[in-house]
Amino acid sequence: MADGKFISYLRVSTVRQGQSGLGLEAQRAAIAGHLNGGNWTLLREFVEVESGKDNDRPQLTTAFEACRLTGAKLLIAKLDRLSRDASFLLGLERAGVEFIACDMPHANRLTIGIMAVVADEERRMISARTKAALAAAKERGMVLGGFRGGPKVDHRRGTEAVMKQADDFAARVGPMIADMRAESLSFGQIAERLNERQIRTARGGVWAAMTVKRTLERHVKE
Repeated sequence: MADGKFISYLRVSTVRQGQSGLGLEAQRAAIAGHLNGGNWTLLREFVEVESGKDNDRPQLTTAFEACRLTGAKLLIAKLDRLSRDASFLLGLERAGVEFIACDMPHANRLTIGIMAVVADEERRMISARTKAALAAAKERGMVLGGFRGGPKVDHRRGTEAVMKQADDFAARVGPMIADMRAESLSFGQIAERLNERQIRTARGGVWAAMTVKRTLERHVKE
């Protein structure tokens, strides 16, 4: 049995499949079977007509955004409906969205993160072997071209990244808040409406009047 909020994502490979419903109904049936029983809400459904080899997915991007705004989990019938590209699947950890594949319910964001850690460790080992090989070559008298240590860390980039994330969020939600202000709603009333729509703040919390005001100010400043 499932509990919580969900957004479903369905993908078919051809326009013909999308128009005929071939493949979509099977995916919907798998999702319905997973949601059988429990206290759940299916907020939206996104359908993509795209090959699994192509990682340019506008509907998936929109689905991710909807999950981040509402705090919902992404629900898919099969893991390969997301992608058959391993690097794309590893990038799901960075997307910051929890997801469940009905055919592999344990292959969620956590296990994808573990896979990413394993991949990073493998890259580290390769880098260590490369450095050892270069050092051995240098000892043999081979002239090497300008090998230098790792790049310097600029801690200002962390602050800039946080500011950019806040700006991006304001750019997405700001127009919605501006429209509500045009209806002569107070910041408190807007906060209530956003919470009713299950839209989260930039930090994943509930809205308050001051949060609405600051988000609008950031949006107008852009």
